[in-house]
Amino acid sequence: MLDRLSSSQEDLESEELREDAETAGCTKIGDCHDRQIVTVTGTLRTVTLRPRAGVPALEAELFDGSAPLDVVWLGRRSIVGIEPGRKLIASGRISMSRGRRVLFNPKYELRPLGRE
Repeated sequence: MLDRLSSSQEDLESEELREDAETAGCTKIGDCHDRQIVTVTGTLRTVTLRPRAGVPALEAELFDGSAPLDVVWLGRRSIVGIEPGRKLIASGRISMSRGRRVLFNPKYELRPLGRE
């Protein structure tokens, strides 16, 4: 109880996200390795439109309390429901780009708004 009172809001949110990942049977982002096929869950912290090689690309940062993951949908300018603060489950093959974990064109499932 004392730990919860002395922890920052960010620490408490990270702990809650890690528990969500465990109960959903997902891999923690911090445990993911290059070329590994995974299913991860977390909260979208940022969503931006960032073209890659002249092709539109929607990028989002997914965070599960252990590490961030860049989720990229190539050829997309927007996707309904993909917005900061939204929770989702994503599946695909992890790759490493500039020292960061990236998941390109994942299969994904938006978590219901009532559960957030």
